[in-house]
Amino acid sequence: MYKFTKDGISVLIVLDRRRKKVNGLYPVKIEVVHRRIQRYYPTGKDLSEAEWEALWRKRQRTMVRESIENSFYIIKDRVEGLAEKGAFSFHALELRMGTSAETINTAIEEKMNELMDCGRINSYYRYRSTLRALERFAGKHISYMEISPKWLKECESYWAKGGLSQTSVNIYMKTLKSILHRGLTEDTKSYRFPFGQGRYEIPPCRPRMMAMTKEQIRLIASYRGAPMKEYYRDLWMFSYMCNGINFRDMLFLKYRNIRNGEIIFRRTKTMKASKEARTIKAYITPQMAAIIEKWGNSFTGNPDTYIFRHAKGGESAMEVTRTVRNVISRCNNTLKGIASELEIPAFTTYSARHSFATILKRGGTDIKYISESLGHTSISMTEHYLDGFEREDRVRYSKILTDF
Repeated sequence: MYKFTKDGISVLIVLDRRRKKVNGLYPVKIEVVHRRIQRYYPTGKDLSEAEWEALWRKRQRTMVRESIENSFYIIKDRVEGLAEKGAFSFHALELRMGTSAETINTAIEEKMNELMDCGRINSYYRYRSTLRALERFAGKHISYMEISPKWLKECESYWAKGGLSQTSVNIYMKTLKSILHRGLTEDTKSYRFPFGQGRYEIPPCRPRMMAMTKEQIRLIASYRGAPMKEYYRDLWMFSYMCNGINFRDMLFLKYRNIRNGEIIFRRTKTMKASKEARTIKAYITPQMAAIIEKWGNSFTGNPDTYIFRHAKGGESAMEVTRTVRNVISRCNNTLKGIASELEIPAFTTYSARHSFATILKRGGTDIKYISESLGHTSISMTEHYLDGFEREDRVRYSKILTDF
């Protein structure tokens, strides 16, 4: 029996017993397995089970066996070549073979399976949302060849008319672009890639003006209401005061993260994306200590005790993501109601981080300190992050010109 394995990809010859043909024979196929997904490629030969067993017992090679072996080596060589470049996907393989029947839909589903296996759940949800948006526009069988600059423009227009934000359009188009890139090989140079200058250009994200003013934050801090409203308000305040910590990192803080009156942590987001993830230190203010005392787990000497009560320990990547998304959803709904009661602009969990950075900036804080506090790996990243908050300053300064 012939079998080849490289980098988690297997190629083998199988008798496809899933469905018997009218003549009572089964097709011989080449099976390729990657991340628990199987694809079958025909050899053009059909055998009975007895013939299949006899084929590999005989020492003398027959024409049928040679033909099957040739099919195996053709696919094996292409798989090996793609694996060596780190570029294997079923779409890339089928393009090299000239038999691609894969659709954008199946390619995204394949990527979703990879992300789930790696525990990258937020990325999994991003691809899933992209797939759903694409299928609303073009159905469940979107071929690679139909995606042109015109097609992409029509898709963008369809999404915008359906109420999708420009930020979401930007994210979904970047996701689709990455899927198209996965299928490109040296054998597909004739394929006209639809993205790029002079073709389809992805609309930029519009900066989200989500920072609160000091006066608005004072109103939020002094808000009084039902206990659960105050609880979610306090989670927001803690995030704001703790260097704009995101809810994923905040909900999974442990008492071991507290040292010398500071919370010390590294952002989960940057740990996955960069080897240069900074250690972030946030001084525990009296207000933060009061929130921990009121809503947190009591510290009994075990440093692995979670500060807040949502994490249990031992959660899978999917369970962690579900916990965080559930808390954020409940918190955002509560914050929306609080904003309405206080008659201030709506704000969300994401506003805490932007408010932290913006309040410091408007107070004249050195941008190096802001960058370090946010956990950014460069000053330019912080400057870009703060770009969306310049309009308020420009409006204020412009009034000076006519303040006669």
